[in-house]
Amino acid sequence: MHHDVFELRNFYYARALGRVVQRILRDRLVRTWQPERTAGMTVVGYGFSAPLLRPYLAPARRVTALMPGPQGVMAWPAGMPNCSVLSDETAWPLDTGSVDRLVMLHALETADNPALLLAEAWRVLGPGGKMMVMVPNRAGLWVRSDATPFGFGRSYTAGQLEAQARAAGFVTEQTGAALYIPPSDRRFWLKSAQMWERTGSRISQVLVAGLVLAELSKQVQAPIGRGRPARVPSPLGVLEGIRRPVPAGQGGR
Repeated sequence: MHHDVFELRNFYYARALGRVVQRILRDRLVRTWQPERTAGMTVVGYGFSAPLLRPYLAPARRVTALMPGPQGVMAWPAGMPNCSVLSDETAWPLDTGSVDRLVMLHALETADNPALLLAEAWRVLGPGGKMMVMVPNRAGLWVRSDATPFGFGRSYTAGQLEAQARAAGFVTEQTGAALYIPPSDRRFWLKSAQMWERTGSRISQVLVAGLVLAELSKQVQAPIGRGRPARVPSPLGVLEGIRRPVPAGQGGR
């Protein structure tokens, strides 16, 4: 089941709970990837990651929000030149190895073929490139409610997310969790959300988060073993087959 772009937009930009979620996830991403360190980089989001990408618009060389076809696309960012593109799930309009940072939100859990989606992510990432994947936590409260986007699609445990990423060739740099408040619009939970995030990160064994995340990297091994020497032909090879010059007067000998 795929999300609808209008419902996602309404949740993150019109609903108070969605704006709190947006701030929590964006702050978490910014702590991991400081915007000032993305100067000259290409930053891409897939799924509905536009709410998390705004801090990178100014410092990064290029920012693109890819939105899957079944979900639909919206113009983003508001009031600025459009950076969003409608994209096929397994054929992104990006050159191989052209991406430095990639964010997936509302993507992997609704993908028709998660393995092929991760393979496409591997293709566009350059060597040493990093990807942040955020998916609903199978053990959390958010996955049990269809009143938010996290109640749709397949859910994951941290171990399942790591295993699927490893099968696609990625290296796990770190894992974590977010959204320790219940999926409620009550003012108490919305006003105390940041406090619960700080508390939950310290006692995660007691509080169950609604989201699991993993920072992955693309590591390409250098060739090992003795290399085969390259054969460079001599520029004089073009003269092979031509007789040596003969001194004057000896041409008849």
